[in-house]
Amino acid sequence: MTTSAQAPVAAPDSPGAPRGLRNALAALAGLLSAAVALGFAELTAALVGPASSPVIAVGDAVITLTPEPVKEFAIRNFGENDKIVLVAGTLVVIAVYALLLGLVALRSRPLGILGIALFGFVGALAAFTRPAGSLLDVLPSIVGAGAGILALLALLVPLTAPSGAAAAPARHGREAPAAGSADPAHADERMVERLREILGSGDRKGAALDRRRFFLTGGVALGVAAVAGGGGRLLQRRFDVAEARADLSLPKPASAAAALPRGADLSGEIDGLTPLFTDNREFYRVDTAISVPQIRPSDYKLSLTGMFDSPRSYTLPELFERDDVIERDITITCVSNEVGGQLAGTARWIGIPLGAFLRENGVQSGSDQLACRDVNGMTIGAPTRSALDVEDAMLAFGMNGEPLPVEHGFPVRMLIPGLYGYVSACKWLTGIEATTFDAFDAYWVERDWAAEGPIKVASRIDTPAPLREFPAGRRAIAGVAWAQTRGIAKVEVRVDEEDWAEAELSPEVDADVWRQWVLPYDFPAGRHSITVRATSADGEEQVEARATPFPSGSTGWHSIQVVAA
Repeated sequence: MTTSAQAPVAAPDSPGAPRGLRNALAALAGLLSAAVALGFAELTAALVGPASSPVIAVGDAVITLTPEPVKEFAIRNFGENDKIVLVAGTLVVIAVYALLLGLVALRSRPLGILGIALFGFVGALAAFTRPAGSLLDVLPSIVGAGAGILALLALLVPLTAPSGAAAAPARHGREAPAAGSADPAHADERMVERLREILGSGDRKGAALDRRRFFLTGGVALGVAAVAGGGGRLLQRRFDVAEARADLSLPKPASAAAALPRGADLSGEIDGLTPLFTDNREFYRVDTAISVPQIRPSDYKLSLTGMFDSPRSYTLPELFERDDVIERDITITCVSNEVGGQLAGTARWIGIPLGAFLRENGVQSGSDQLACRDVNGMTIGAPTRSALDVEDAMLAFGMNGEPLPVEHGFPVRMLIPGLYGYVSACKWLTGIEATTFDAFDAYWVERDWAAEGPIKVASRIDTPAPLREFPAGRRAIAGVAWAQTRGIAKVEVRVDEEDWAEAELSPEVDADVWRQWVLPYDFPAGRHSITVRATSADGEEQVEARATPFPSGSTGWHSIQVVAA
């Protein structure tokens, strides 16, 4: 009897699908699962607060744990983009981890689940252990990890679907039960087999690869991650204080900044010379905050604690309504500024006198340090003596005619001229504790930076630009020099091996403000070396020996090479 051949029913892919393809899709499954985890974490962070995001929390922890030479390298090479580089690096590490985790999960579901749980634990621990962390801050990492686990399990199912031969294996010599069998024992077997499929070793012989189902599931996961993550970032804008800042009107200072002397700013006459005042958008920013703190003016409170006779708290209106508001021009400098670096700037600041404010609240004579805290718990240790004695030290809330920019400390920051920012310029200031250096080490001192940080005499060449070719002939050599609280008395320039020549200084605005300098020079054709040095008004000469910023600020004469053609 002749029977007609019946075409076999094809499995989604043959059991012998290339192992390399299966591994590649498993790695992609891990990456998509990480995207889902981060998306849901960002969505949850929209309810808790941006700083609770695992990427932000882990990034903050990395900054805290990074050795100081590495931080200096990042600032030196990436400048104000160091935080962008850090976040990008964190995401790259997460991506690599996720790819490897997908490969591990293909062979062992429990290990894959454990890997994502570990990812969530690290994020939760980083969020909780922040200085201002709370138990609620762990929620985004936990929710994200849970979503990532579900996404990973769903994405691995199409990679380990039972083949036709493996779908109904014989048990102890019996035939596999029919799909419609009502036998409870058979139903139990099917349930056990399904659990093995989900939680067991997936990369076993006989497992089929359902690519269509994988890419469909992957597309859904990618869409969910995008919607959750994008929605989370969008919802986090509710914390933004830009509108509240724009609605704020600064008080009129009782003591305005002195009028600028004629010719105080030479930048309009000399191309490439640093302006006397630095635009807020161009002002350097160096701090440890990956997510810029957002403090609503209505919620702001400054607390005085520790060695005060009258410890108390102040609201922003109480600070604005004081009758001793001052306006001053001050140059500030970061301790991380290299010789010839750009981490310095001048602004017109508005605030209240710090010394009078401290005395009014009875700061005690035994206090030699002010432990200043920002809203995230970051600590800056300022010498009490400088806060009391430096005339223009202030609690600032205005910068160049507008409320402090959010990234520069809105609504209140501290400024003490003559000290590097790491010991004087606490941004997003919410607490001042009068204490002692023996009793407390602030953040940077814990990392072996010098405790007091007086600014060193410094000068910089702005123009001509190094290694840029320009026509031979007469040309201005110009730049800026600073020695806050002392002022600059002299700037000297040397070209090649010639004698030092004294540059012309711009009129002095204030001892706390840098001075521009200029020296016209006739350049013959060829390559030339230019060096600058400065002397402060009290006779201190700029140190020639080169030193790195760590631990108390860089030293050395700025020198560049130029080419005249």
